[in-house]
Amino acid sequence: MAEQPHPIVVESVSRDTLSKQVVERIVQLLLDGQLKPGDKLPSEMELVELLDVSRPVLREALSSLETMEVIRRKTRGGTYFNYKVGSQPFRVMLALAVDNLPAIIEARMTLELGLVTMAAEKITDAQLAKLKATIDAISNYTDEDYGYVDKEFHRLIAISADNPVVEGMIDSLLLTHDRTDKLIKFREREKTVRHHTAIYEALVKHDPYQAFAEMYRHLSFVREKILGSGVNANDRKQGDIE
Repeated sequence: MAEQPHPIVVESVSRDTLSKQVVERIVQLLLDGQLKPGDKLPSEMELVELLDVSRPVLREALSSLETMEVIRRKTRGGTYFNYKVGSQPFRVMLALAVDNLPAIIEARMTLELGLVTMAAEKITDAQLAKLKATIDAISNYTDEDYGYVDKEFHRLIAISADNPVVEGMIDSLLLTHDRTDKLIKFREREKTVRHHTAIYEALVKHDPYQAFAEMYRHLSFVREKILGSGVNANDRKQGDIE
């Protein structure tokens, strides 16, 4: 009796995987020099044929690239690589990692932890006053729709680091904030205020060690909330997760 052949197991190709591959191929046009920042991309019809994908998959990929501000689309004017991409390569890396949420969150943590440490040494009284105003604004919100003010808190800290070399990364930092902020299903205003206040107080004291620790505690809380991978030990001790 002839042996039965081993069953063939092929992992199905998900739409998300196709979309990511399209993102990578479009970005590659920039990386290998075929197109430059500011150049116009081929039309949607041409890209569909070149990449051998459906129009919905292509549009999903283009939407991801637009969110990361790698491209810009003009009504009836076509699609272009952003001029800023050449001077801000971190945007390209974010685009390539668009479906790798843990990596995006870690990138945000890496940037913010360094920035808050420098901000602790350099932040001015005027900047501290603006930072405190964002905390007060969140405290006074009557609903949970305070994402913009939360983003402003983190932007002010990044600017306070006052480093021209990393300035190009600040916009990318805010993009990671937007990407993760949309995934928070429910907000806890009192906890946000408590975390932000602890960071603010460390900055008032110009204590980089405490500022780092408080920012790490805050961002770890955000990470656990989005990824849902368990309760952070520091937050459990502090009673932040209920």
